[in-house]
Amino acid sequence: MKTVQISLNSIDKVKSFVNEITKFDYDFDLVSGRYVIDAKSIMGIFSLDLSKPIDLNIHADNDVDTVLEILKPYIVD
Repeated sequence: MKTVQISLNSIDKVKSFVNEITKFDYDFDLVSGRYVIDAKSIMGIFSLDLSKPIDLNIHADNDVDTVLEILKPYIVD
């Protein structure tokens, strides 16, 4: 598992983020405080506080580099 911080501070960013990660068969979780939601769920994402970066857990054993490359626009350095 790999964890990165991402920022989804607009509706368009949320939509494009979900479209990108649904292409993968891996599980993705978004963690904000004590809440953990499926990152492929648009409704779940909008239930979080999106004003600050949130943690994305990528449950992939291999091919993590490909996922990170596609998610680069959302990752907070």
